[in-house]
Amino acid sequence: MQLRPMLACSLLLFAIGLLPHFATGQTSGQVRPGSAVIVELFTSEGCSICPPADAVLRHINLKQTRAGQLIVGVSEHVTYWNNLGWKDPFSAPEFTERQDVYASRMSPVGPYTPQMVVNGREQFVGSNTDALHKALGDEAQRAHLKLNILSTAPSSSALDAKFSVAGETSRPLDIIAVLTDDANQSNVLRGENGRRLLQHVSLARSLVRVATVKGDGEESVHISFPSGFKLGGPGHHLTLFAQTQHQGAIEGAATTGP
Repeated sequence: MQLRPMLACSLLLFAIGLLPHFATGQTSGQVRPGSAVIVELFTSEGCSICPPADAVLRHINLKQTRAGQLIVGVSEHVTYWNNLGWKDPFSAPEFTERQDVYASRMSPVGPYTPQMVVNGREQFVGSNTDALHKALGDEAQRAHLKLNILSTAPSSSALDAKFSVAGETSRPLDIIAVLTDDANQSNVLRGENGRRLLQHVSLARSLVRVATVKGDGEESVHISFPSGFKLGGPGHHLTLFAQTQHQGAIEGAATTGP
């Protein structure tokens, strides 16, 4: 674990070959309502202990748990490593700010990399597969809203999407839209990962609040593409999730290819 104030501590990193077999079966395209669990990874190309956590996310992304939930990874690259030898081309302030909100609520040591957050409820070092296994098991025991992406219509600069929400909620929920590259890579020239080719999965390109819901219903939203984002070539996914306001727990999620 490497903290935002640059304090390093010793950590046994798990090799990908030692991952417990808790997720099986590749799933793609639209998922059934309410069946997805969001695993956010806060990472950076400037962090030398982040690649093992990136590998964990690659291993689990779009796989099903034994309880039948689809694991949807979201790789969010933070900015606070950018002045330490390498500027991460995929980093963005909104990801750093999002991690800050989680840290204020869940992390006694503050923001750090690599950090995983499961459905906005549990956080741990991103390479800790035991903690990930436990968090996924805990989510399988909870009831979730049924969030379903009904349709998507892309244009050259934006994506129009229609979604439905069903289920009981006692308070308003923010609908967050994430556009991701299914896969990407980077030749890192300097910094702690200098001269390494880094592989990324489910790489967040934009993450924005597009609506607020208070109960059952259907709604249409317009999602602008971020700078440099183009359909075609490597695949992309749209993920929607319903999250308690002020960035609390995620109560339901769905994903689909645009």
